[in-house]
This record gives sequence, C-alpha cells and structure tokens, in this order.
Amino acid sequence: MIEKMKKVVILAAADGKERLLSSLRDAGVMHVSDMVRKSPRSMDYEEKRGEYQQILQILEERGDKKGKRTLIGGSEFMKVHEALRKAVEREGELKENIIALQNERERIAPFGDFDPDALKALAEDGVPLYLYTIGKKEEEMLYEDESIRFIPLSYSGKGNAVALLYSPLPSGIPAQSFRIPDKSLSSLDSEILAAKEELKETEERIRLGAEYIPSYKAAIAAWDEKITFERVSATVSGDDIIYLEGYIPEKYEKKFRQFAASESFAYAISDPGEDDNPPTLVAYKGITRIVKPIFDILGTVPGYREYDISSYFLVFFALFFAMIIGDSGYGLIFLLVAVVMHVKAKKASDINILLYVLSVVTIIWGALTGTWFGSAAVLEHIPFLKRFIVPAITNFPDVVGVDSTWAQNMLMKFCFMLGAIQLGLARVMNIIRKAKEKDLSLVAEAGWFIDVVMLYLMALYLVIGQAVPFGIIIGGIALGFVLVCCFSAQGPGVKFSDGLKASLGGFFTTFLDTISCFSNIMSYIRLFAVGMASLAIAQSFNGMAEGMLSGALFPVGLAIIVVGHLLNLVMGILSVVVHGVRLNLLEFSGALGMEWTGYNYEPFRKMVNDKAAENS
Repeated sequence: MIEKMKKVVILAAADGKERLLSSLRDAGVMHVSDMVRKSPRSMDYEEKRGEYQQILQILEERGDKKGKRTLIGGSEFMKVHEALRKAVEREGELKENIIALQNERERIAPFGDFDPDALKALAEDGVPLYLYTIGKKEEEMLYEDESIRFIPLSYSGKGNAVALLYSPLPSGIPAQSFRIPDKSLSSLDSEILAAKEELKETEERIRLGAEYIPSYKAAIAAWDEKITFERVSATVSGDDIIYLEGYIPEKYEKKFRQFAASESFAYAISDPGEDDNPPTLVAYKGITRIVKPIFDILGTVPGYREYDISSYFLVFFALFFAMIIGDSGYGLIFLLVAVVMHVKAKKASDINILLYVLSVVTIIWGALTGTWFGSAAVLEHIPFLKRFIVPAITNFPDVVGVDSTWAQNMLMKFCFMLGAIQLGLARVMNIIRKAKEKDLSLVAEAGWFIDVVMLYLMALYLVIGQAVPFGIIIGGIALGFVLVCCFSAQGPGVKFSDGLKASLGGFFTTFLDTISCFSNIMSYIRLFAVGMASLAIAQSFNGMAEGMLSGALFPVGLAIIVVGHLLNLVMGILSVVVHGVRLNLLEFSGALGMEWTGYNYEPFRKMVNDKAAENS
C-alpha cells in the first residue's frame, strides 16, 4: 500500500533557522521538497567525506577479513585516520618508485654492474666517455675510421656497445646513445629491495587497518548527515521570514502538529494538489515485504498516484521464476543455498525468505512437469515422482503416455492464459479505481478487458490451432475497440462531447495499442520457450556425460554434468531477470498505466548518534 502524504509548508523567523532545522531533523518525519543538490559548504563536506570513503574502500577490499573490529571516535580516530592516510599515500609513492627503479635497472642491466661515479671522475680528469649501443656493421665502420677512438664494451643486450673517448660519435654512423646512470646496478638492487620491504610493511599496516572499518562507516554517516543538513539549509528560502516546503506521511500528521506546537513555528498542512509530486512511501505488509529487495536492486519506485503492485508482483514473479528455471533439481539447489544463508546469518532476511519461496515454487513446478535435472532417468529410477506429474504440462510425455505435441500445446496455452489473466487483472484494477473516482473512462477499460479476452482466444487459434468461435472473437475485438475509441478520454469534469471528440481523435493510436495488446499476450510464450531451452541444454549435458559415468572416465563425466548444470542454472537466473521481471514491469505495469516515475520518501532525520558524529 502506498501511504497517503500531506503537504507541509513551514514559516519561521530567519534568526531561528539553525534551531528550527536541528529540531526538524530530530523529529525525522518531513521529506524536504526540491532540496538543493549542491552548495559551497556541502561540496566542501563531500570532499572531506570522499577522503574517508576512499580509505574505507581500500580497507574493505584489502583489509584483514577475519580481524577484530573496533569503534573509536574523536582524537583517537583522527590519529588512526591520519596514519592510514599517510600509509596509503606512502604505498602509492613506493609502488611508483619501485617501477621507476626497475625500469632503470632494466635499462642499464645489459652493461653490467659498474660505478657511474668512476666515469664522472674520468670526465673531470679530461677523459670523457660517451656510451652507445650499436649494430655489428656500424661497429665495423668505427674500426675503419682511425680518427675515432673507442673501446668495445661487454654488453648482454641486443647488438653491441662501445665507449668513445673524448668526443661523441659522428652523426654519419647510426647508434643509440646511452645515458650514464646516476646509480650502479648493485645500488639499484639495494634500493629496490629496501623499497619492497617498506612496501610490504606499509601494506601490512593497511591490512590491519580493517580493524577500524566500523569507525570509518560511522564517520562517513556523520558526514552524510552534515551534507544533508547543509543541503536542507541551502534549500530554505526567504530573508527575514524563512520558508520550507515538504511532505509527511498522513499517519505522522498528529506527531508533526505536536512537534510544531512545541517549537512554536507557523505551518500549513494540506492534501497534495494535482501539480504536486509527493514522494512515495510503500508500506509493505506481511509476506509482500520480501519483494522490496528486488525493487531496490532494479531501482523502481511507483509514482505517488500509481499502484502498489508488490503482492501481484510476488505471485506472478514466483510463478515466472519457476517456469523459467523449470527444474525441481535446480529448485533443490536454491533451497540448499537458502538454508545455508539462514544458518550462517542465524536469522532469515527478506532475501532469504524470498529465496525460500522461489525455491519451493520451482520444486513444485518441476515436480508437476516431471523435470529433475532434465533427466527422464530420474523418473525411471524413482517412480514415486511420476505421481506428481500433470500430463498436460509435462516435459516428458513418453513417461506418462501422452502425445508430445498435445503436451506442448497445452503448456503454450497455459502461458497465454497467464498473460490474459495478468493483463485482464490490470484492466479490472483500473475499472475498480476509476469507478471509485467516478471516471467514465472506466468504460474504455472494460473495452480493453474484452479485447484481452478476445485476443487471448485469437492467440490460441493462431499458435496452437485451437477451435474458437472466430466470429465472436472478431465481434468482441471490434466492440472493445469502439468502447476504447469513444471513452478513453472521458474523465471527471470532462463534458461527454469533448471527451468523445478527444477519444475519437486518438483512433490511430488506439489501433496501434490494440495490436500491441495482442503482442503483449503473445510475449508470454517466452515462458514456454525459455523453459524448453533450459531443458534442452540440461539434456544436452546429460547426453554428453552419459557414456562417461563408468570406468576411468567417470570424473570427466561427473565434471561435465556439474559444470553444465551450473552454467544452465546461471543462464536461467539471467533469463529470469530479462523475462520474468519484464512481464511484470512492462506488460503488466503498462496495462496499469504505470510509468515508475516515483521517488522514495526520505525524511530529513538524524542518522547517527552523538558519539559517531565525533568521527567527523
């Protein structure tokens, strides 16, 4: 259920701004409208928060996963943070230094270990040396020119190396000049070793810093609170009299009035107008709360004036999930994962309960279709499982003695039936809502309902060749089309003649929407197609491993089965995201007229305690 909201406007004296905002935050019920996203001070706060967030991310990624956790605050935490910040900076410097030293070592290594200071001393004594790497033919040219004085050098790299005395190599002879290093090879090795040792110690300090992850989280939360407070402060309008607008849930109205009376500021509370866009607060009740994690992951929020479809979503999503995964064996794997999660966490989270529900429904669906790891052999070895099979939807018709084409047609019919039920339900929900609002466009919704039923029968005729009253179907589609064309633009306060003109003006759009309605029903066949594809993949891996499950090749056959089914399971989960979610959030929601343009109710409230605030 979407909670009803009240619009609130607050007026107060400007000199009491800080006290008002602090009190408003303590009350924690008002969602501030059009909050300023940035201000100079909030940007400064965000920069400081980013510093803590950067260290926290490093600690979570590389810190000791099993070490102790400590919550500290104030000056003690600041000392720890400063030490870790310097350690992270030093780590970066050391890594860059090691790379530079290793590159330099690689450059001079072919010349061996020599003392660069000795070469500099020779230059100071009037005997400068110029080092080059040179090809064999080019070196022979040096022997031919008596004016060039050079010394061949020991060189382990590609080509040769020479040292010219007194003057550099003439430009006519191609060669690569070698810059004399500042440090010897042995000196570089010592520095690299020392840098690596220091890097190891620094990385260990960072790893042990994971002990303070709770402290960093508290500090970041405190900065988040400061940033929010500054943004709200920047949102306040007015000079002598300040003005702030927002929303509160209707259930908190009494609490807000009591708070306002105690703080002695002026306010006005009213119902949101048509032009207002209140936030959405969905009150999940009972089992429906387990779908909230899915909506959170998808980032979908219904608009304030839209439907809360969480209960319908749960029922249909669970069924779609079962049909797409389609295998009781896979359902047992999900159930095992759910049990492990439950035992490890020592309590069942909403995600855990959702996994329980999905796994049980999958096991039931797989049992009804006779599908256990995609193998008919399971049914042969455990005859008891055959009792649960429904012949009309089985994936193994030979096992129960029914025609395979008939079984497939019945399963496709079931998919179309699901589509008609879900899309028809959407139209019934629209009719009920519009009836309460005394909206005459409910007649158009009735027209759409008729079209859904008729187009469902049309799908059965076209896809599986089922005999249907074709004349009634055409007449029903035409009737629904006429009702939509005449009543779609009707509404409260709209003259019938004006609504009729507007409705007829959308004739072509209605025609296209009718075609779209048919395609929406047809799209539910994806449940059949994806389920069959998953079964075919499972059977393929079973067939590949069948001849290897004895003798020396048994480990290979077992590996093929395990890897193959795991791969199929992962692809099934992806298919659920693509197809199972789509049918709910596009086809079903589209028929309801939902656009998912809402945003969450996020009250201006205190997020950390005073001790945690010390960390900022």
